[in-house]
Amino acid sequence: MDFSKKLIDWYLENKRDLPWRNTTEPYRVWLSEIILQQTRVEQGFAYYLKFLERFPVVEDLANASEEEILKMWQGLGYYSRARNLHATAKYVSENLSGKFPGNHKDLIKLKGIGDYTASAIASSCYKEPVAVVDGNVFRFLSRYFGVYTPTNSSAGIKEFKGLAQQFLDSENPDLYNQGLMEFGSKHCKPQNPLCETCPFSDKCYAFRKDEIKNLPVKIKNLKIKNRYLNYLVPISAEGKTIIRKRKGKGIWQNLYEFPLVETIQSIDNAEFEGLKEVQELTNGNKMILFNENPIQHKLTHQHLFCRFWIVECDAIKEGVNFSDLKNYPVPVLIQNFIDVFQRDQVMIRTKIKNEKEASFEGFFLN
Repeated sequence: MDFSKKLIDWYLENKRDLPWRNTTEPYRVWLSEIILQQTRVEQGFAYYLKFLERFPVVEDLANASEEEILKMWQGLGYYSRARNLHATAKYVSENLSGKFPGNHKDLIKLKGIGDYTASAIASSCYKEPVAVVDGNVFRFLSRYFGVYTPTNSSAGIKEFKGLAQQFLDSENPDLYNQGLMEFGSKHCKPQNPLCETCPFSDKCYAFRKDEIKNLPVKIKNLKIKNRYLNYLVPISAEGKTIIRKRKGKGIWQNLYEFPLVETIQSIDNAEFEGLKEVQELTNGNKMILFNENPIQHKLTHQHLFCRFWIVECDAIKEGVNFSDLKNYPVPVLIQNFIDVFQRDQVMIRTKIKNEKEASFEGFFLN
């Protein structure tokens, strides 16, 4: 039995029943692929259903505000996906009469769509014989065929794409591609793959050579940057605060956050309180540190060390009610703080009034 037939047979018998696999509607397949980029199926499933309920067709998504989309996306991370999702929906709606391109060549021109996503849509919706290559496929093919070329190198990407394309079933490219991804995800897993029940183990290079732990190969050249973020949270007597939209092209673009002071390194409390920027923002109001130990938030290229400072104010002229923050798209880190503060605000306010007892470490949920 050849490779592709064995793979498709396995897939038809073992596939998960997922809604985007039961449709050839490009909009729905595209939506699922964007959500599942760098997101596990278990996490993305609910988001897919939520987006589809709110935006049944691409025109609905195009007509929504970016702020609403970012709010619905909250918790998925990699927010550029949400912005690209909106941009592509608007382009398809306004320039293509609501119809997605019908081939890989034109699909890949759309914002946020790379080779993998274009291949997935083209094969699933139009039966175009183009192979998909993602992390699951890299892992499965490198182990089965014994390929040591780094998967995150240009040579590796080209080699694995060619290998996947070589064995593609041209009559069933959709089933073949889904099978590659599903097998890598559910059977040929990163840790503890199910080799004893693997239908490919008789010819699998890694299994026969005891090289499972050494494949796939990936170049480790990622440099992690540490950042130290201090959020000043103004709280007025009437329950108002200040929140701002984050500008620029960095992390969390267009999401909302409390006034921020970033330092180049970790500094002690007295030094931070003495910074000119901090003094200008607090304007003489009492400031109390909410979490002495920084909350660590790990992103792909950055590790964030975040502290929240509560600034007690008599009044805030141009602010928002703290209870209305639920309507703003914010990073999960800030949403966690908002949730904790709203849950325990009576006790927190009491501690603020008695500065000697103002310790909040037990409140914060990381």
